[in-house]
Amino acid sequence: MPQSRSRQRAIIILGALCLFAVASVVFACAVGSVALSLPELFSAMGELVHGSATTLAASLLELRLGRALSAFVTGATLALAGVMMQALLRNPLADPYVLGVSGGAAVGALAAMLLMAASWLVDLAAFGGAIAVALLLYGLARRDLRGSAGSDGNASLLLLTGVIVASGCGALVTLMLSIAPDSRLRGMVFWLIGDLSGTQNRWLPWLVLVAALLFVTRVARSVNLLALHAEAAATLGIRVSALRQGLFFCAALLTASAVSSAGSIGFVGLIVPHACRFALGPDHRLLLPAATLIGATFLVLADTLARTVLAPQQLPVGVITALIGVPVFLLQLHHIHKK
Repeated sequence: MPQSRSRQRAIIILGALCLFAVASVVFACAVGSVALSLPELFSAMGELVHGSATTLAASLLELRLGRALSAFVTGATLALAGVMMQALLRNPLADPYVLGVSGGAAVGALAAMLLMAASWLVDLAAFGGAIAVALLLYGLARRDLRGSAGSDGNASLLLLTGVIVASGCGALVTLMLSIAPDSRLRGMVFWLIGDLSGTQNRWLPWLVLVAALLFVTRVARSVNLLALHAEAAATLGIRVSALRQGLFFCAALLTASAVSSAGSIGFVGLIVPHACRFALGPDHRLLLPAATLIGATFLVLADTLARTVLAPQQLPVGVITALIGVPVFLLQLHHIHKK
């Protein structure tokens, strides 16, 4: 009976979050320098379905919908990666960027920008840099990931290795910014802050997100045990080594996908998992999909604010997430300390 109630509660919560996520995308499409009413949105959607964007409303909807969907998949990806990193490292302060994967993406992207590469080459270089750093980190810390004990010491060593690799990437980023000509410096800085203004609809981030969700759905029960006590998980028959490696590579791939699409957008993968855990509890069977939906909704709304608060001027969305994330995270820390 309690299990049935828990399942009904999860279905209700996820259903409500799905409605909020859809509503955030509709809101993002309607709001801007030129507001669109619901009838105009439906009419414009009909034009887009038939492949003929002949009106101003249809043209605006096409632009806003593409950007809203990019924000949706990026926010969902970062939030999901944040939950996975916190479970893997057993550290509530872990986020998708903690292991230096975003630093590798930054090195690749800024190097491509410095060489005046095409936009698709910048994305490819960012993704390749992130994957290269993930493989380097795995090579340096593979004993900790393969270890079945999963002690806090192993997690701390993996975290420290990631911090050192991230510092090296940061030095390379600083070097490239210092030698970059003024004509390219603004675009490089915007990329580092996190910006969705130049993003395009791509199928790869959605494919990565769906594959990651399928993976974590299968291992959610095991992640519950790993997050609480890895030694107990091993005695209960959980393959801790394989699970930790799977979480590591999945989180790294999610981070690479998000950063290569939109740059380093901070705080989504940190505050969203905290908020979900505080509101919904530590059960990863609910926490993982809920954080994915809330992260998507949060970034869609943050990006809408970024392009409307000083319209027609647009702000990098990373600035908005940081301005929201800092006080929210401090409040979260205050509640944790009170407990």
